Amino acid sequence: MKKSKIGGQAVLEGVMMKAPNRIAIAVRRNNGEIEIDSKEITSIKDKYPILKLPVLRGIVTFGETMILGIKSLMTSAELYGEEEEEYKPSKVENWVSQKTGIKIEDVMVFFALVIALGFAILLFMIAPALLTKFISGAMESNLVKSLIEGVIRLTAFIIYILAVSRMKDIKRVFQYHGAEHKTIHCYEHGEELTVENARKFTTLHPRCGTAFLLIVMIISIVAFSFLEWNNIIIRIVTKLLLLPFVAGLSYEIIKWAGSSESKWVNIVMYPGLMLQKLTTKEPDDEQLEVAICAFLAAMDTIEDREEVVDFEHNQSHEQSPDPVR
Repeated sequence: MKKSKIGGQAVLEGVMMKAPNRIAIAVRRNNGEIEIDSKEITSIKDKYPILKLPVLRGIVTFGETMILGIKSLMTSAELYGEEEEEYKPSKVENWVSQKTGIKIEDVMVFFALVIALGFAILLFMIAPALLTKFISGAMESNLVKSLIEGVIRLTAFIIYILAVSRMKDIKRVFQYHGAEHKTIHCYEHGEELTVENARKFTTLHPRCGTAFLLIVMIISIVAFSFLEWNNIIIRIVTKLLLLPFVAGLSYEIIKWAGSSESKWVNIVMYPGLMLQKLTTKEPDDEQLEVAICAFLAAMDTIEDREEVVDFEHNQSHEQSPDPVR
């Protein structure tokens, strides 16, 4: 099985695929057409080679992935064409853009990133720490406290996923997530990239962001067990400062898992794969078509950078996009 560096994420009624130097977003519109937007991208790691060192590259990749993910969601809303789904700047964002001279799109991404990070920190870091402090009482073992905190954090994450998965729109996002994984599997197994071929593969993938988050949680239990619990505020601040390095180390584990066929990989990644059963759903053929279009555009196989593909009227499974071998 060949390895690839392509990854992606589900977006609004579509899929974003990212190759080393190109990103592509494909969205299924209400009229059945697939609209594609693709462009070349560069990483700050290319400008500063020192950032390609182990762990450092993970920190940079984590940051770039979050920014790219938010931008992709905003782009998918525009491609989908629903006026109510479009991201419009608030008065505060307009004011910041005018005062700083920063493009309004970048200001919107910044605020979205701050809100997303703030919510995640509150739900998965501050709340578990406070609850652990309350439960543990006079317990002295930092390791046991960290284990309790880790269990609470993981439980909160699973409950959150289960709760949002009941929403109709989120279920479709999870289906597109599954379509993304199936498409990448199909390519990595050297098969023609068609709906029929992609359909038979699993929706689980070892390089998934869900697996990454689980590894972050596991490493955090060990790394944060050395921090004192005497001052909960200092502990939380210290954890925030250490989090980028935990993310960088987790990235190295995911990178190893994606390039190794060792039996140890299956053991290490098994919990992450099982967790993906919550964040991926079986896609339908139309969703697989969207994922394939995004993949082909990211791999620079689709000639036009922005185009509309009407599979429903112009394509059949036997006349799918040019295969990737």
